[in-house]
Amino acid sequence: MAKNLQNILIVSVSTLGSRLLGLLRDILMMGFLGLSSTSSAFIFAFTVPNLFRRLLGEGALSSALIPVFSEALKQDGKGPAFRFANRVLTRALVVLLILTAVGMAGFGLGWALVRHAGLAEALNVDRIQWEKGCEMGVLLLPYMVLVCLAALMGGLLNVLQRFAVHALTAVWLNLALIAALLIGGWAMGLKGYPLALALCLGVLVGGAVQLLVPMVALWRESWQGRMDFTHEPRLHELNRIFLPAVAGAAVMQVNVLVSRLLAFGLNDTGVSALYLANRLVELPLGVFAIAVATVIFPNLALLAAAGDKAGIVRLYGEGLRLILAITVPAAVGLAVLASPVLGLLFEWGRFNALDVDKTVPVLAVFACALPFYGLATMATRGFHSMKDTRTPVRIAVVSFIVNLVLSVALMLPYGTVGLAVANLVSAAVQAVGLGMVLPRKLAVFSGARLVSGLIRICLAAAGMGLVTWLLSRGLSQWVPPGKWADTLAVVGIIPVSSAVYFGLLWVSGFEDRHALLSLILRRGRSHK
Repeated sequence: MAKNLQNILIVSVSTLGSRLLGLLRDILMMGFLGLSSTSSAFIFAFTVPNLFRRLLGEGALSSALIPVFSEALKQDGKGPAFRFANRVLTRALVVLLILTAVGMAGFGLGWALVRHAGLAEALNVDRIQWEKGCEMGVLLLPYMVLVCLAALMGGLLNVLQRFAVHALTAVWLNLALIAALLIGGWAMGLKGYPLALALCLGVLVGGAVQLLVPMVALWRESWQGRMDFTHEPRLHELNRIFLPAVAGAAVMQVNVLVSRLLAFGLNDTGVSALYLANRLVELPLGVFAIAVATVIFPNLALLAAAGDKAGIVRLYGEGLRLILAITVPAAVGLAVLASPVLGLLFEWGRFNALDVDKTVPVLAVFACALPFYGLATMATRGFHSMKDTRTPVRIAVVSFIVNLVLSVALMLPYGTVGLAVANLVSAAVQAVGLGMVLPRKLAVFSGARLVSGLIRICLAAAGMGLVTWLLSRGLSQWVPPGKWADTLAVVGIIPVSSAVYFGLLWVSGFEDRHALLSLILRRGRSHK
């Protein structure tokens, strides 16, 4: 586990830097644009290329490519493995260019229908908001080609144990967007829609850098990129894994798209509130949970290729327990301290106290879904490492149906919070379904111990939650509401609550406490 801990540390520290820059980007965006129709339109338009990034780049195609590329690397060496990768990248480029052209045409048609055919009036939605969304959708879709190819190259680098390059991918996008906001919003004084257009330009510049960096890293690994339309047997195996996986990933991404479409039509702030809550939840999820899964997945694939069943069980169990040991207390803390976290980070500029109040319940609900996201991520990687992509599809379809039904039922009486609750329940359905089916479907995973560790984690998190709530209540009695109170809550309560949690977890005899402590101490030293 020592080597894996080192790689997890590399990925988590890299991801932490990326997430902090992403947080700064969101703070600036909300400060300049607020919870407005313009910010909602930009986020909605950016959802589409991001959907395909997660569907093709970081999702189904990457998950299918990694085990097949791992097998080619182990059996044939770098040269043939890279030639196989070129064939995959060539086909991916062609498909992405076609999808981009179709998507741009679709956004253009949507703009024409809203502008000239009375579609907005028929649907009783804000015409200007939908026009802005369609216009920015046309501008942003080329980003899909850049980021998907970058994500596939990052997957290849992960198999080669070059984890930091891929983990830093989002840094370049965040830096480009921060530059666009500072230059456009601060130096040039742009506001509203013109500033959102500057953000679109920042996305394209960031996407170009995102593609260039992993290309250079692969060249240093002796990769020679070229178009290659020739065929080989491993492409059949890739398609066999990919096609079911893309169906499952498509279901989950349509899930996200449906939620944002419903929120976009519900009011002019719903998409922004959902986005902001999701971004804050992604901070602990990406820094640790996805970092663990990112390192574990290619190693699981390599162990599967070698037929090491005992190694698979050990590695999967350790990764799953580590993910839950972080995501469960993070969910509790974020739910309890939702108001001061939002107030401290975002309450400035056009994002006011009313916007904080609108977002607090959405964030509290999203926070509760954090452990389920982590569990589902790890369990899905477990299926994919064994080249079973069909089972996650079936469970994803059930999750999608649950989300759609609950979203429609809850959005009118409860607004954006109702959409968040639907997301929470569907995430729980997917995570529990994957977690229960995995050891039964693939017996090799049946030895991964979880229940005893989960009980200890939940008890420690409950104790931490009680302490956090009591400290928060006490602080509110002594300090009036405002930035000072929010700062004290975040800077003072979070470290105390974290110490309480890890102390309780250690005393309980948590199985992986030494690995968890080692990871935390190494990260602490990495920041010095």
